[in-house]
Amino acid sequence: MELRQLRYFVVLGEELHFRRAAERLFISTPTLSQQIKVLEREMGGPLLSREPRVELTAAGEVLFRTGKEALRAVDAAVRETRRASAAGAPVLRFGLLNGVPPWLPSRIEELLPPGTRMVLTGGTTADQVRLLDDDEVDLALVRAPVALPSRFAQHPVAHDELGVLLSAAHPLAECDEIEPADLTDQELVMFARESAAGLHDELLRALRDRGAHVRLSDSAMGHAQMVAMLPLRPDVIGLSTSRPADRPGLAWRPLCGGPLVVTYAAIWRVPVRNPAVRTLVSVLLGDTPWQPPVP
Repeated sequence: MELRQLRYFVVLGEELHFRRAAERLFISTPTLSQQIKVLEREMGGPLLSREPRVELTAAGEVLFRTGKEALRAVDAAVRETRRASAAGAPVLRFGLLNGVPPWLPSRIEELLPPGTRMVLTGGTTADQVRLLDDDEVDLALVRAPVALPSRFAQHPVAHDELGVLLSAAHPLAECDEIEPADLTDQELVMFARESAAGLHDELLRALRDRGAHVRLSDSAMGHAQMVAMLPLRPDVIGLSTSRPADRPGLAWRPLCGGPLVVTYAAIWRVPVRNPAVRTLVSVLLGDTPWQPPVP
């Protein structure tokens, strides 16, 4: 059993409702259901009944009660360990978003008080929201727009511009720029919606508003997987910055009428307790979104 699965089950035991529990956990309802089934297989029997409403079985009651106690003990151990660690050099536990521009984490590090040690934890936007809510990071980067609990604050820190990434053998690779209407009926592969739902929906809306009525692919994958797949699929397109444009077998083309824009935001819990985060936040709130350094 993983601690993550135990946390999922305890939250579900508190809510007794899959959708509400999934919203608290910042995961999709199918993901939660799948993880509970995995846990039930590990435990050797059903932990809850699903019809006509969610109720804990006798075994589920035992795991719910003892699981809450176990999680409290784990959280206490983590807090005590971090408190002991913080007695030395100040530490910033930083949620490093997958695929951010390489210069952005360095810019964050430059603003830290002297002697501060940065500890990194990678993940998607959804991962970073969960990590912050579980007090596993102090500050994280996400791709906006993102729905956050009222106990979080956020501030935009940078922008990225997206164009069309495609196989060099794709017919549209012959264009210097791509008209949005020419993307109609093209199969678009994107990241899984549950990893950054706000951005996923915003990009599709922006494409529709420009007249690009794409077909969303049944395949969903991260950026690295998309970059590896596209040279082999001249019938599929993706959205990307120009950074992978020089990869063999790939072409990157800007959209006519201007790029799609992705906003990166820093998120943190309020009130701010970590002095390193307090220093960063004071700079972020008084600054405009950063620009990439000039080569």
